[in-house]
Amino acid sequence: MTKLGFQLYCARNFPPLAEVLRKVAGAGYTEVEGYGGIYGTLVELSLKTLRSDLDANGLTMPTGHFGIDLLEKEPEQTLLIAKTLGMEAIYCPHLAADQRPNDAAGWFAFGQRLAEAGKPYRDAGYTFGWHNHDFEFKPLEDGSTPQEQILAGGPDLAWEIDVAWVIRGGGDVNSWIESYGKRITAVHVKDIAPAGENVDEDGWTDVGHGTVAWPELMAALRKTPAKHYVLEHDNPKDLDRLLSRSMASFQTY
Repeated sequence: MTKLGFQLYCARNFPPLAEVLRKVAGAGYTEVEGYGGIYGTLVELSLKTLRSDLDANGLTMPTGHFGIDLLEKEPEQTLLIAKTLGMEAIYCPHLAADQRPNDAAGWFAFGQRLAEAGKPYRDAGYTFGWHNHDFEFKPLEDGSTPQEQILAGGPDLAWEIDVAWVIRGGGDVNSWIESYGKRITAVHVKDIAPAGENVDEDGWTDVGHGTVAWPELMAALRKTPAKHYVLEHDNPKDLDRLLSRSMASFQTY
């Protein structure tokens, strides 16, 4: 059976982190995904504490998100974090709106930039890639999309596909999986509430309780190299509900 992990960003509004890890493990998860906000400022001390808390709950952190600035400017720090927490894959998760190119050439260059940023991590044995949101699927003036240009500019980049963001961006998920499946090394598993529902949760919902055709998509995704499937909900109201209902649904796929 395919494992479902948990992106810790979902629980940022439900501190403390140690209690979150206990709940995640108690709900049957064995993997979590890290993000910048939990790596800490007193790095060595807090990283060791985090690793200890993971171990105490029987959790591993095989994947992590790192901002472009940290990746480019502090590779030694990034490698320390990844090694201490036991990661095997590193993903750049976002690009701020004021930094985004507005044409195909700009996005191709950004793909090149990502590929260059990833060299120290690939050299150290890590999978390195990009995690999408919705803006990458909005057509550019020449008819291409930022996502196509990023992957073309960085032909060695892996892709952590966030399925629900592809849909929100207007993309055909099945087509993207068919075209770029060999690049997909991890998957964000999230669901979209029916139109007009869950407004207080930004329109997201627990996996299996929305409009994303997860059973069919899982059949396609299992044909890709994806090793990690990671639950995400950007703004849940109830963490326990999210964990339990999403796991129950995922186990049927």
